[in-house]
Amino acid sequence: MSLKIRLQRKGRKKKPYYPIVVIDSRFHRNGKFIEKLGFYNPHTNPSTIILNVDSALNWLQKGAQPTNTARSILSKKGVLLKQHLLKGVKKQALNVVEAENKFKKWIENKNA
Repeated sequence: MSLKIRLQRKGRKKKPYYPIVVIDSRFHRNGKFIEKLGFYNPHTNPSTIILNVDSALNWLQKGAQPTNTARSILSKKGVLLKQHLLKGVKKQALNVVEAENKFKKWIENKNA
């Protein structure tokens, strides 16, 4: 079973919003999904992104592949960076405390 992290289109004509979901790649775009990870609304200024980082990271570690747009959203929220740091911990390039400090420093710089 090939899993994807992708966007579902919801909303009315010319006013879409997009739930971010984990879904089997064989299902339709708006088909049955496994888990809802978050929400993306491009019509607000700036765009609204609400994402459960821990759940998204868990699915990425299980092998779910994000689409291009979902990858961009995950990157903006730091999920891909956290995954990269955890791979470094697994390879013993750095420890858990260093990885958490680097991630917190990145979030502080992004918010500043």
